[in-house]
Amino acid sequence: MTPDALNALVDLLGLEALEENLFRGHSQDLGLPQLFGGQVLGQALSAASQTVAPARRSHSLHGYFLRPGDPHRPVVYQVDAVRDGGSFTTRRVTAIQKGRPIFFCSASFHGEEQSIAHQPAMPEVASPETLADSDARLERFPGHPIEFLHLGDEADTGQPARKRLWFRLVGELPDDQALHRYLLAYSSDFNLLTTALVPHGIDFRDPQLQIASLDHALWFHHDVRVDDWLLYDMDSPWADGARGFARGSIYDRQGRLVASSAQEGLTRLRR
Repeated sequence: MTPDALNALVDLLGLEALEENLFRGHSQDLGLPQLFGGQVLGQALSAASQTVAPARRSHSLHGYFLRPGDPHRPVVYQVDAVRDGGSFTTRRVTAIQKGRPIFFCSASFHGEEQSIAHQPAMPEVASPETLADSDARLERFPGHPIEFLHLGDEADTGQPARKRLWFRLVGELPDDQALHRYLLAYSSDFNLLTTALVPHGIDFRDPQLQIASLDHALWFHHDVRVDDWLLYDMDSPWADGARGFARGSIYDRQGRLVASSAQEGLTRLRR
């Protein structure tokens, strides 16, 4: 039996079908100034996935955040069936609130094939169990099923920005890859952009900071389970002009690179 918090998140991303290629999702308030971007990412991928045959799984998602979303209003998702090809399926999704688009993305789906393969080795880090037995920082949101176990090796001030942590959704989920992938899309937005703040010693809650996602890209490389620990290895090679750029590699316990992410966001300091 999954915990109530995980059930609520699954329901949040499940969506209500209004019409062919038209869906509605409820919103959650995480105490942020605007709607959490991960919710829109996960719901948009959920909407696209519901229009694609299960044999084809999402392998990439590219989206732009256009306007701040309202966490107290539902979001409507309009799916455009761009192409159903011999190997790939493409969907375009527009998220709408108050009659205006707040986000749009393209998602691509592909059937399983065998070909050349390579990946970088997963960083050598302490296991979640080892960290849990130490005084590592375990971060949770009240009433929320996601938890983060920080390795505590963030860069010092003036050093290249890097952040590494384990994360998971607490509870058991069915063996449904579409579900795990849009839950991963939801989770991938946590911590990524704030990696650009690490070398500057700025907290994302600083009242002088205006921070918001501008775009988000996610690539799925392997089947994944988000109800087991995943390592998120993030770095930010650049920030300037009130924007920061961050990228991430997501590994499972077996050391497989299961997904990659990239994001640019607003990092404006008001002095």
